[in-house]
Amino acid sequence: MAGNNRPYPHAPQTHHGRLAELRQARQAWTQAEDPVARLYRRSSTTLSLEHLLGIFAEELARAIPYGQLVYRHRLGCQDFVYSTGMGGSHRCDYQLNLEGANYGSLALTRRQRFHEDELEIIEYLLGIVICPLRNACQYALVEQAALTDALTGIPNKRALDMALARDCSIDDRHGDRFTLILCDLDHFKEVNDTYGHVIGDLLLQASADALREATRDGDSIFRFGGEEFAILLPHTDCRDGEDVADRIRAAINNVRIPCGDRQVQVTASAGVASHRHGETPNQWVARADDALYRAKDAGRNCTRIAHVVGSTGTETV
Repeated sequence: MAGNNRPYPHAPQTHHGRLAELRQARQAWTQAEDPVARLYRRSSTTLSLEHLLGIFAEELARAIPYGQLVYRHRLGCQDFVYSTGMGGSHRCDYQLNLEGANYGSLALTRRQRFHEDELEIIEYLLGIVICPLRNACQYALVEQAALTDALTGIPNKRALDMALARDCSIDDRHGDRFTLILCDLDHFKEVNDTYGHVIGDLLLQASADALREATRDGDSIFRFGGEEFAILLPHTDCRDGEDVADRIRAAINNVRIPCGDRQVQVTASAGVASHRHGETPNQWVARADDALYRAKDAGRNCTRIAHVVGSTGTETV
C-alpha cells in the first residue's frame, strides 16, 4: 500500500520584526502602571480568594478613595468574609454575578457621597476582576471539598492533620494551650448491623450536629474515623477539656433517630489530652487515643484524661 509521500509545507521563517513587536508589547504590558493594566496583570497571578480581594482593594484605593471594603460570600457550608479599612455613612453595594451565578456581594463605605463617575470606575474595575473572582471561588470550593467529610459536612481527617500541625507550632512558639478530645460512639457497629447503614448514617449526622451545639464557635470539630470525632479546643486545659467532653457525651446521648416504632440512640466515650511543649501531632493524638481506650476499657460512656509518665515514674496529668 503506497504511503502518502507528499511533503509538508515549510513553516514560514520567523519574522524578526513581528517578534520584536511582541516583545515590546509584552514589556509595555508588564511595566504599565495604569489601574486597568495593573489589575488585569495582578489578578491573574493568584487563585487565593483572600489574596485576590487584597489586590482588588489596593488597586481600587489607587483609583477611588474609600473608607471600608467588605466582601461576603457563602462558599459551600462556610461563610467567607473579607474586610479592610474603616466605614462611613455613605455606602454602595454590588451583587457580583457572572453567567447567572452569584459570587458574593461587595460593599464600599466612606464619609463622602460616591459620585456617578466614581461609581462607573468601581463597576469597570469589578468587571475586570469578576472572572478571576469566579475562578478563586471555584478553587476555594474544591479545596473545601477536599477537607470536608461528605456525610456529616464537618472537616475530615486531612483537615485535622493540618490543624494539629498548626496548633502544635503555635503552642511551641507562643505557649498557647490547646486540648484535643477524641470521642467515639459506643457499639456503633451494632447499630449498623441491627438497623442498617441508613440509620447509622443519620446517627452520625445527628451526632455531628450535637457536637456543634455542645461546643463554642472557636472550637473545631472533625470526623476522625468511621464513628470517631475529634474536637480541638483553643485556650483550654485538660480539666476544662474534660468538662467539654462530658457535655459532648451528654449531647450525643440525647440524640434520637426514629426507626419504625423505636428510637435509636448511642452513648459515647471520650479521651482528653492537652498538647505538651515539643510534642508532635502524632504523639499528641496517641495520648488522646490512649485515654479514649482507657475510657472504653472502663466500661464505655465515660471520659478519661491522658497522662504523662514523669521522671520519677509517677503518672501526672
